[in-house]
Amino acid sequence: MESNQLLSVAEEFGCPLYVYDAAKIQSQYNRLTNAFSKVEKLRINYACKALSNLSVLKLLKKMGSGLDTVSIQEVQLGLHAGFSPDMIIYTPNGVSLDEIEEAATLGVQINIDNLSILEQFGAKHPNIPVCIRINPHVMAGGNSNISVGHIDSKFGISIHQLPHILRIVENTKMHINGIHMHTGSDILDIEVFLYAAEILFDTAKHFKDLDFLDFGSGFKVPYKKGDIETNVEEMGKKLTKRFLAFEKEYGRELTLAFEPGKFLVSESGYFLAKVNVVKQTTSTVFAGVDSGFNHLIRPMLYGSEHHIENISHPKGKERFYSVVGYICETDTFATNRRITEIKEGDILSFRNAGAYCFTMASNYNSRFKPAEVLWHEGKAHLIRQRETFDDILRNQVEVEL
Repeated sequence: MESNQLLSVAEEFGCPLYVYDAAKIQSQYNRLTNAFSKVEKLRINYACKALSNLSVLKLLKKMGSGLDTVSIQEVQLGLHAGFSPDMIIYTPNGVSLDEIEEAATLGVQINIDNLSILEQFGAKHPNIPVCIRINPHVMAGGNSNISVGHIDSKFGISIHQLPHILRIVENTKMHINGIHMHTGSDILDIEVFLYAAEILFDTAKHFKDLDFLDFGSGFKVPYKKGDIETNVEEMGKKLTKRFLAFEKEYGRELTLAFEPGKFLVSESGYFLAKVNVVKQTTSTVFAGVDSGFNHLIRPMLYGSEHHIENISHPKGKERFYSVVGYICETDTFATNRRITEIKEGDILSFRNAGAYCFTMASNYNSRFKPAEVLWHEGKAHLIRQRETFDDILRNQVEVEL
């Protein structure tokens, strides 16, 4: 989106504000499907934890996407958005057997990542198809906070516990219809990912009635000019060739599945905040905005870098600023960042705000959560209203003491 379009949206709906460009989501989806165009049965399951607004879910459903969910509430959101149960995979971590059984009653694909629940579920429901999430002990991502395939990860069943998995399946006679892995976000080395894929292929040989292999996701997107990203086109060529060869070896056609979240929506998102104050100290110039880590926590939580642009004066003289929020503790979006000259009242745009931004927002300091807008075919559509004080009080119970 252009600066003038973002400014017009900010003027109409106010700040702070999340804006998502539908065209970018569509282009990323098409880029991924084109990279694997030679695979007969390709399934893209959007990881909705990245951005779970119903309008975004409906947009992706219209494009043909399935849905990757990690909680019973996300399953219910997906069904509410119109996804059929067979287009939803449910991959929780550390939840109760009761929640998994609830998801199963809704008809979605169950994906289990620990031996205890696998055995309990198989003993009670041997006829319900189950996917198994393995941990390949491969770290393909660059950030330990979001890489989940390494040996110390809480996710997945260790590949070294395969004999135990096979014993449970044999004892319960449960139906295993898929094998899944996820190495984590920010895949930097395609060869490392392909090495992990070989572990998945080797595991799959032990199960004779599979319908799909799920390779997770974690495709890295650029966060700044010149930033590296996963070459999905190269990965598509290499993994397609290996997958097609495995299909022949396995003896039946399989579905190749992915679960992209950040890859599909990160670059579509813009977070707009208004500058409340420009504060000069003895060593730093602070630009204080009408938001904080209650709305965009990733810089404070992960040390992530979001490119910041002064869209009110995009061609001004550049200066160095520390951009900070209004939360009553250390609340820093960027330190010593080169940005065109900022004045009070200017609108700053934070890029890559589509994934894990609004979904991680809170009411810390009793602040309202922002509104969300979807920019679709040249028009701005409000897809979530800004919260009000009634929302802060909702569900609280006042007790006379």
